[in-house]
Amino acid sequence: MSEREIPLKEKILFGLSAFPDQLTYQAFTIYVFTYYFAVVHLSMPEMWIGFTLWGIWNMINDPLLGALSEKTKQKGKLGKRKFYLIISFIPLALIMIFLFVIAARNPLSSSKFTFHFWYFMFIIFTFEFFYTMFSVNTNAVFPEMFPTENQRGAVNQFIKAFTMIAVILASVIPTFIVSPNLVPKIDPNVDPTGYSAEVASIQSGFIISGIVYAVIILITAILFIFLGVKEKEEQISDFEKRPGFIDSLKITFSNRTFIKFTLGNMLIWYCFNLLLSVFPLYAVYVLGRTEDAFLIGVTLMLALLSAAALMPVQMRIRKKFGTRKGLMIGLGIWIVTLFPLTLLSNNEISRTLSFLVFISIGFGLSAALFFVDLIHGDVIDQDALKFGVRRASSYYGVNAFIHRFSMILGITTIYIVFSGTGWSSYEPVVNNPVLLDLGIKSLMFLFPSIALIGSILFFKFYDLHGEKLEKMRQELEKHPDLK
Repeated sequence: MSEREIPLKEKILFGLSAFPDQLTYQAFTIYVFTYYFAVVHLSMPEMWIGFTLWGIWNMINDPLLGALSEKTKQKGKLGKRKFYLIISFIPLALIMIFLFVIAARNPLSSSKFTFHFWYFMFIIFTFEFFYTMFSVNTNAVFPEMFPTENQRGAVNQFIKAFTMIAVILASVIPTFIVSPNLVPKIDPNVDPTGYSAEVASIQSGFIISGIVYAVIILITAILFIFLGVKEKEEQISDFEKRPGFIDSLKITFSNRTFIKFTLGNMLIWYCFNLLLSVFPLYAVYVLGRTEDAFLIGVTLMLALLSAAALMPVQMRIRKKFGTRKGLMIGLGIWIVTLFPLTLLSNNEISRTLSFLVFISIGFGLSAALFFVDLIHGDVIDQDALKFGVRRASSYYGVNAFIHRFSMILGITTIYIVFSGTGWSSYEPVVNNPVLLDLGIKSLMFLFPSIALIGSILFFKFYDLHGEKLEKMRQELEKHPDLK
């Protein structure tokens, strides 16, 4: 039977899902830490406690929403995935504004766990609930709409290209609006009135940025959901085959192939989240970009544009080496390209070279983003073949639960390093620049590299590749009802 060719319009419309999915998550990753730490003035212990409790919340939130989607009966023309997409995208857009409406706390105050902390807790929990509802169902409908590897690869190019654009927008929009300095310095000798005015200006800039985010999310989500999502009608017999929540968790966690994949994926996201969270501080305190926030965004944008441009190269690598080996090659190159970050410093030559360094980092980014979803699709196909029914959102829910530990590991790493270099509150040890420099550089190279090596090892032992993968695909061809 000939394989359906995906029209360009369908690829573009589905690719637009990257904006409500990744624009929100990456803006959250890049700026929530910086905003609540450097602007609102939560302490590192408060940040660590908040993100840790948020991670525990994900233990319930992510698998539960995945299982809920699986056990929801189709709601007429709305389908089941589309139903949850519709009820989640408007709250998700609004939360991008409410992330930044909390005013700054007095930077010289020693009070902790005030209203500012509880607002931080409330908003990140609420964000995660609606983000997961949207993301799990978006990811679940992807392998259901595009059942073959070639179809997934063709559509995934557009998803990841739009993902790069979404991450670029997430990173640079505040740099156009928040000016002149993205992260204010706290100095007890500064006139409090002038300092308060600076912080208020920065806060209003972030609120305007949140409004811009929200508009982009609303427009692209409407196009994606109402024009790009086409769910297949689910048979009653398929619905009845789906296990309950507890049984589904047992089956999913007992899948060793999936566990190897998702642990490797979690370490990739740890690296990605750590780099994005620390990068604004790296740009200010290592590269010395203290006056022009726009250039901070441009530096990061170069890595993301490079990643988007290299997507066709990843397609060729997949055809030559396969998805698993292609990913491992990309992660290895990513480690190599991160190393020059340890050699850069606060001078014009380094600031110029940083552009080239971040362009080279784009190769590893593109490999990670391109191959992971394809491998996850294979895992879901294998499960469908074994149990006779697709359980995509259950797998994406558990995968989301596990890879959210990347944020806990990331904030714990930052907490440990910052505590050892004088950053337990936003008061860097400027009188010890070597210690400060070493701490930030270790967060940009040492810890990400360790994580990427760990990820490579997990995928080294991931066994759904080569002949086994080909045999599984041939067997799946005999069951068109599972596509």
